[in-house]
Amino acid sequence: MGMHNSALGLRRTSLYCLFSGLMLVVTMSGCATPQRSQNLYPVSEADGLVATGYAVIASQRGETPAQQRLMAIKASKLDAYRSLAEQVYGQYVNATGTMVDMSVTDDHLKSRVEGVIYGARVVSITPIGEETYETKLALPQSTIDELVRNYLQTPSAGR
Repeated sequence: MGMHNSALGLRRTSLYCLFSGLMLVVTMSGCATPQRSQNLYPVSEADGLVATGYAVIASQRGETPAQQRLMAIKASKLDAYRSLAEQVYGQYVNATGTMVDMSVTDDHLKSRVEGVIYGARVVSITPIGEETYETKLALPQSTIDELVRNYLQTPSAGR
């Protein structure tokens, strides 16, 4: 792969990003999206929970493509945290529907997730093609047990 890029005469630069206290080295070719990820921690679901979040680069705010990529990384991390909260605390779902003459005329579905997540580790941050970033987070079982214990002890648990 390196020989192919050299033959095309593309310049390679390295960008070092400090992301959640971890140094992530991203190799870039011009303005292209990085093509590899770095698994920061080996993890399996047997060790706890793994959550994945996604964000589309083009839908992020930013004056330059680089700013949009950085915002997509942050957005994909927030999406992964939302997924962890869903897995730990569940999801509140409110569904309503209206029927007229035995036919559904109006159907609404709302969902909400609420909870505190701490102790999650970034497993990987991966560009998916040229358009999307994927972030995987892991939450150890011991932390899940502590979160659930703390949740059950709060007076508003079970809302």
